[in-house]
Amino acid sequence: MSSFTRRTFVLGGATLSLAACANGIGGQGAARIDARVSATLNEMYGRYPGTRNLAQNASGMLVMPLITEAGLGLGGSYGRGALRIGESTVDYYSAASVSGGLQIGAQQFSHVLFFMTDEALMEFRRSPGWSAGADLQYAINSEGEMLSASTLTSLSPVIAVVFAQAGLRLGATLEGTKYTRIIP
Repeated sequence: MSSFTRRTFVLGGATLSLAACANGIGGQGAARIDARVSATLNEMYGRYPGTRNLAQNASGMLVMPLITEAGLGLGGSYGRGALRIGESTVDYYSAASVSGGLQIGAQQFSHVLFFMTDEALMEFRRSPGWSAGADLQYAINSEGEMLSASTLTSLSPVIAVVFAQAGLRLGATLEGTKYTRIIP
């Protein structure tokens, strides 16, 4: 006999709702993800020229071209991207999070994680599922201000740039987002 609870219903509905949010990447394979990653980097460099300096000094970059986030009490986000070292893609990742509380709305955004030290990059690559924590430093806030000199010379091992926000929710945070290696 199957036990169908309200919790099962809510979790199942949230999962289906998030899966229904076509984030534009779909499952079209590595070539499509790579094309979107390149386009995202070009847009970021055009909008925020200071990010070129971050990229040149980074050991690697995780580029997430499109994250879709939605919530109505219970929420979540999902997207796919690629880890680049230099100009080469070395792995593909998904980013997912679940949240609860007073929330309503949906948004989409792009983000890039700059791994500023070899140690931070190796820790990310070795973990079976790396979670962004409160120690992540943001280089651009939700209003899209330009990078400051202190950000460019930061000693933070991981710097996040969140941009291209669109939707009905304010702000985008990566805290609690879990990154998992995938095979596209």
